[in-house]
Amino acid sequence: GQAEDTIVPVSVMARTSVAETVDSAVILRGRTEAARQVTVASETSGLVISEPIRKGAFVEEGDLMCRLNAGTRESQLAEAQARLSEAVGRVPEAQAAVAEANARVREAEINVNVARRLSEDGFASETRLISAEAALEAANAGVQRASSQVASAQAGIEGAQASIAVWDRELELLEIRAPFSGLLESDTAELGTLMQPGAPCATIIQLDPIKLVGFVPEATVDQVTVGAMAGARLTNGEEVVGQVTFLSRSADELTRTFRVEIRVPNEDLHIGDGQTAEILVSSDGRRAHLMPASALTLDNDGNIGVRVVGEGDIARFLPVGILRDTIDGIWVTGLPETVDVIVVGQEYVTDGVPVIPTLQTEADG
Repeated sequence: GQAEDTIVPVSVMARTSVAETVDSAVILRGRTEAARQVTVASETSGLVISEPIRKGAFVEEGDLMCRLNAGTRESQLAEAQARLSEAVGRVPEAQAAVAEANARVREAEINVNVARRLSEDGFASETRLISAEAALEAANAGVQRASSQVASAQAGIEGAQASIAVWDRELELLEIRAPFSGLLESDTAELGTLMQPGAPCATIIQLDPIKLVGFVPEATVDQVTVGAMAGARLTNGEEVVGQVTFLSRSADELTRTFRVEIRVPNEDLHIGDGQTAEILVSSDGRRAHLMPASALTLDNDGNIGVRVVGEGDIARFLPVGILRDTIDGIWVTGLPETVDVIVVGQEYVTDGVPVIPTLQTEADG
């Protein structure tokens, strides 16, 4: 402390270094992939009665691709509709029978009451009462019979409606339509082919939007985020732009890479499935300084860093993180935005030593 004024300042060369953004793009090799590919299959059986559409043709969502022969389905539907009409016709008749049976019950109840009173007063025989009660029982049974006829007519209606729904659906299944707009990857089924449930009518691929699929190494996966903009150059030199829509959270077992998908508009369908692409995904990038390797030094604890000219021309050690080694020098992180790094003489100064810096310009080397 007391000898501070005797410390001779050391002459050093320093360079002003300003941080730059590096790693603002992650570069991947990849390929184009159809957004989806579906083999559309038959859900029923029948002979194909439509002419085939050739592969490569564009179909809109809902377009007819294969039509099957109806067979007996239309007559089965007509029969179910006839059964429905018949059941509907039976309902009023059955309801009228219920009303009539209820009227008979009321009449029989009156007769029973009269016979009971006369019997109590001794004006009528026991026999008359028994026969009146038997008539009431019979009238009640008539109501039950008539009610069951109504229920049976209602059940007939429901059964016929269910049957109609089945045959309507069967007739719908005879027309196999495109589930989405896309290109046919195969011809549709040939005229005269016998289709069974599960038999393919055609394979259709969706190319708009198209996906670019790339694989990111573990080291740079944290620089890719869903929603980031991405560009790609295809083998034919064409450049396209899209957005990251998917980043896998689990690495491929063999390659230790993560799958990335980028969605790219492809309205005129000029980008095909399976083309090679060089993909650049933009990332936030990191602020780093480019240093000559010779400027790096170690402190007494073995930490890697640089010596800088601090306030009042005092030497200071600042630890750094190494981002990347390149031909031009080493990119390091962890320094302030602007810093005067000692590039010659750093080995002769320690923390707190006064220095006489000479600032080097870029031209000096």
